[in-house]
Amino acid sequence: MITGPTAPFWSSSGQWALLLPAALALVLSALIGLEREARAKSAGLRTHTLVGLGSAVFMIVSKYGFGDLLHVSGISIDPSRIAAQVVSGIGFIGGGLIFVRRDSVRGLTTAATVWLAAAVGMAAGAGLPVLAVGTTAGHFVIARGFPPLARALLHRAAAPVLRLDYFDGRGVLRSLLSTCTEQGWAVHGVEIDREGTTDEGHRVASVTLTLAGKGDLMALAGEAAQLPGVRKARTGEDDSLDES
Repeated sequence: MITGPTAPFWSSSGQWALLLPAALALVLSALIGLEREARAKSAGLRTHTLVGLGSAVFMIVSKYGFGDLLHVSGISIDPSRIAAQVVSGIGFIGGGLIFVRRDSVRGLTTAATVWLAAAVGMAAGAGLPVLAVGTTAGHFVIARGFPPLARALLHRAAAPVLRLDYFDGRGVLRSLLSTCTEQGWAVHGVEIDREGTTDEGHRVASVTLTLAGKGDLMALAGEAAQLPGVRKARTGEDDSLDES
């Protein structure tokens, strides 16, 4: 456990010692950022590194920055207050990464990863390096290990299914079949569930595709949701798209 500098924080030796937990936060949050950068997410290397390093610095300031006031009468210090504000403040960054297009939600996993990077930085800044390293390792287990596990469970349970609501007569199915092929999926069945019209008089249809392949079904649904003319894309029976 890092106990902090033995010399007063305003001395040069004391301030150099404070760089150790900040450096640890920089390295760990950069590792998380590299993983997100490799996946071409909206928040990548720089964002996660800055969040982790900034959170560590806030924690260091909270722990050691007010040491000269400890013995001043009438002044009470609560280091946990800054930590609480960091947790609240990081929500603004995370909220900016989440957006909704039609009925699809994107950016949830990226926002959660930024939140996790802040936690890693706070742990490092608080003098808990084992917790910081363990949390970083946990991120890679979740980010890299869980998607194959989820796909394996999905494939074992039933054949992959993609459902779309779209405006008819705009070539959506042709574009959708091309997208499926690009994502590594083969279409084994196409079923038109229903047709109707919107209040504006536009014809709409709902189609169910039965798929085969080893691609990322959620990624395919995310791409399908972006196609012109698509109103809603989802997987399974009635699951709305939740894309990272």
